[in-house]
Amino acid sequence: MENTTILSLRGITKYYPGVVALNDVSLEFRRGEVHALIGENGAGKSTLIKIISGAIKPDKGLLEINGKQYNSFDPFHAKQNGIEAVYQEFNLVDSLSVAENICFGENNGFLVDFKKMYEKARKIFEEMQVDIDVKAKVRDLSTAQQQLVEIAKSISRNAKILIMDEPSAPLSVSEVRKMFEIVRNLKKNGVTIIYISHRLDELFEISDRVSVLRDGQYIKTLETSRTNPKELISLMVGRELTESFPQKRGTIGATALELKNVCGNGLKDISFTLRKGEILGIAGLVGAGRTELARLIFGADKLISGSVLINGKPVRIHLPVDAINLGIGLIPEDRKRQGCFLEKDVSWNISISNLRSLLKWKTVVDKNKEKSLAEDFYDRLNIKTPTLMQKVKNLSGGNQQKVVLAKTLATNSDIIIFDEPTRGIDVGSKQEIYHLIRDLADQGKAILMISSEMAELIGLSDRILVMYSGRITGEITKEEFSQDRILELASGLN
Repeated sequence: MENTTILSLRGITKYYPGVVALNDVSLEFRRGEVHALIGENGAGKSTLIKIISGAIKPDKGLLEINGKQYNSFDPFHAKQNGIEAVYQEFNLVDSLSVAENICFGENNGFLVDFKKMYEKARKIFEEMQVDIDVKAKVRDLSTAQQQLVEIAKSISRNAKILIMDEPSAPLSVSEVRKMFEIVRNLKKNGVTIIYISHRLDELFEISDRVSVLRDGQYIKTLETSRTNPKELISLMVGRELTESFPQKRGTIGATALELKNVCGNGLKDISFTLRKGEILGIAGLVGAGRTELARLIFGADKLISGSVLINGKPVRIHLPVDAINLGIGLIPEDRKRQGCFLEKDVSWNISISNLRSLLKWKTVVDKNKEKSLAEDFYDRLNIKTPTLMQKVKNLSGGNQQKVVLAKTLATNSDIIIFDEPTRGIDVGSKQEIYHLIRDLADQGKAILMISSEMAELIGLSDRILVMYSGRITGEITKEEFSQDRILELASGLN
């Protein structure tokens, strides 16, 4: 690896209403290195990488790329200098095909050579060892597949500096391995990777150096091989975190939810029970049908056959409103498109699912009750926002996730489905979410938890169901928990 500096940031400062997102941050990145950037949600990571990619302008400071200084930097300059970014928020056109998204903006004539475009896209996916139909519409892909399309799009543009913001969040274990191979190959070719992830184990496997931000300020840069998770966590949060997963305190009660031979939305003959006070983990690789299961139970997709029982009684769930009225809540995988209203404020988002309890005179929302509800969850979930009237789009990813949690919990559901509850969440906030999930179970709530993080599944679940190709391939009790066994069942090798 070369030690030549390719990108320098000097005194970068950025203000938002009521918030100093970045305060005099100076950093440098070397050619051909994987440089991890870490910090809690709200630390300033996303703001920093948007400045590097030209998406937003700093209020103070300058960038230097290959010896050339820029006070004003925009997407045009970024492209000129070979800077590409894979954001947490996908930048894809849903109505276009996979290949069209990858090659978007490359056509200089009036006619599009679709054959050439499809061939180029297929070649990139072959190199990535990923199987995705290049003619498929992006809107028909899973979140994980869309993430892989974003990565392929950046690779196709011969990036010299590639920013990857939580690239592994929606990926399975096997897909993360493939992505790491892609990153290593890019590094060999002299590409600089700025890698943001809350999964510290990834950083120790893939990065050369790691820089820490906290509350908008630069803290320290370390050689990855000369540090450890405990030191990094302490630098990130300013305190030590000693407990990874809270221990169970309550008891498991009667059956709350039961599925009998359920089919639909790609699922085949699904049967299981979920009990009050239980955290039932759902494991499986991307495409196994985990999110499809959550959507079917919640009424977002159609049940073809089979039956759903709540507290032993058959129910019909045609729409999400039916599920909510039956006491079922869902924290979806994609918080931005399905979980919250980005253009609305925090208070509005928290109260929207529970308007009936906030009404006065049958049609008018009691503003005092709405404010009280929002303040309650603001305190309970430690939502970091300068005001409850702040638009959700201006919050960090982790705080947006907390708003989604608050919105669902405000309905006081008895059965709660968490689909990737800590995706894009920093290590400190993860602890808060873990304790919240365990507390809900100890209160008698029935929890269905879908997660791609093996440690999370094993650490929190009371039982684990494993899915493969739309079916349940096995059930594992707490005493039998094993990463190897879960992966074996998730690969259809049972």
